[in-house]
Amino acid sequence: MLPDPIISFGKIEVYMYGIMIAVGVLAAFAVLFLYGKKLSIDPRLIDFTFYNGIASIFVGFGSAAVFQGLYEYIENPEAGFSLNNGITFIGGLIGGVICFLLVYFILKNKLDIRLTEVLSLVPCCITVAHGLGRVGCFFAGCCYGRETNSFLGVKFPGLPNPVHATQLYEAAFLFILFAVMTVLLLKYGFKHNMSVYLIAYGIFRFAIEYLRADDRGQLVAGISPSQFWSIGMVIFGVALWICLNMFYKKQNIKTQNSCIDINENNSSELNK
Repeated sequence: MLPDPIISFGKIEVYMYGIMIAVGVLAAFAVLFLYGKKLSIDPRLIDFTFYNGIASIFVGFGSAAVFQGLYEYIENPEAGFSLNNGITFIGGLIGGVICFLLVYFILKNKLDIRLTEVLSLVPCCITVAHGLGRVGCFFAGCCYGRETNSFLGVKFPGLPNPVHATQLYEAAFLFILFAVMTVLLLKYGFKHNMSVYLIAYGIFRFAIEYLRADDRGQLVAGISPSQFWSIGMVIFGVALWICLNMFYKKQNIKTQNSCIDINENNSSELNK
């Protein structure tokens, strides 16, 4: 339920939801370039992430609508499948990630780039954009929580009683997560931010679904679609951490062996 537009130019209407989505996307790319420069990441990889990110965002919005339409169809097949039932973030995230990875694996040999070099930076971009997007949801009056009589209750147009502003709860969590991952990345060179993001957001999203009240259909009986995918996010996050640990250990061994070979060659040259 969108409120009245904040600006009208004839037939053109501008909503705060759209503004916050745009600001979120711009903030994500600003983080990409600023952090990439600070970390001295290969500019070619940053440019690739930028252009591939734009394509993935468009695919993600389409995927978000498809997933939501699918949830509604599973719950009520008689109504038919429609793309006009709104969008769901996790559905968009899945589609966007698949698009990004497909393009990367198609072009990685040609461009000679490694995704692992930017893997811990990308979740910082995602969280800042997602947090601002949730603020947009608050202005739009969607993704709201259950009714409450507490001081936290917010009265949205079209709803009879105050409800939990779960949009702002989630935005606050995402901004905190963004700050934590930023410190880990920039101060400590932490390489597992993607796992931190998947595990932390998966757990938070599973929990906050018990406060949300805007029905999004069903995928599996007993839990919401977002809770189903949240479990998958946590499992994948743990698996990714383990796999990356193995990968980085192998890389360190290779680097150490290369240094030993260089030192031995230098010693041989000096002894001649």
